[in-house]
Order: sequence, then C-alpha cells, then structure tokens
Amino acid sequence: MANIYEVKSYDPSQSVAHLMGRVRVEMLAALDRELSADPQLSQLGVTSAQFVVMVRLVGKESRKSASDLCKELSYDAGAMTRMIDRLEKKGLVRRMRCLKDRRLIFLEATELGRGAYPRMLAMSVAVQNRFLRGLDKAQVQQLTDVLNRMLQNVG
Repeated sequence: MANIYEVKSYDPSQSVAHLMGRVRVEMLAALDRELSADPQLSQLGVTSAQFVVMVRLVGKESRKSASDLCKELSYDAGAMTRMIDRLEKKGLVRRMRCLKDRRLIFLEATELGRGAYPRMLAMSVAVQNRFLRGLDKAQVQQLTDVLNRMLQNVG
C-alpha cells in the first residue's frame, strides 16, 4: 500500500495528526468553558481533563487503579497522582485500598462525583454535537470507523 504523505509535498499544518490534535484541544477548551459557566459544576471547579478521568470511573468498570488510568489515558504516573489528588480534594473521587492486596489502591467516584457526572456528560455531548455540525450521522460513523482503524495500527 502506498504512503499517504510524501516528504516533498507534506504540509504539517494540514496533516491528520495536526488536525486531530487541534480538534482535541479545541473540544477540551470548549468543554472547559461550558463546565466553568455551569452554576452547579463551576462550584466544583471541574475541568475537561478531570471529566476525562471521571468518564473512566463512572460506568461499567468503575473501579480502577491509578495505573489503569495512566495506561488508558497515556498519562504519566506523577500527572495522574496530581489529577486524582485534585479530584479527591473536590470530593468527586475516593481512594480505596484493595482488601485482597493492600498494596493496590482502587479509585471510585463518590456520590457527589456520580451525581455531577450526568451534567458533565450532557455538556460533553453538547460540545461534540456543536463540533460535528454540518456532518450527517453516516459521515460521523465513517469518521469513527477511520479513527478506530487508525488505533488498530498502533503498535
């Protein structure tokens, strides 16, 4: 299969990587604005980065270790510890020692965190829908398929 890009004609500002990065940064900034403008969530000081962590602590597999989160989010351990400290201080997350292996500490959303999550999620959905304006569901599905295919190429 032929390469998509050639060095001679490559324009970094129009590359898939650059554009995906810009979209991600702009989406997170838009979510930050929404979260800070919300009367309920602004009191908690929730950020988009903290929402990304909360997504992994609310739902089906809600009990995770900091190490699990680091792997899923590509965070370094120090950054994750600081993020968890902030979420814990806000009362959104708690650390719980594993009863079977006391060296292992699980994280879980608190009642306050689980209660705030639906509002955070609604804001995230609204921001994503705003960024996807002008696209139809088939185009969004195609984009999702392409991004998932790119992730399969990792490694």
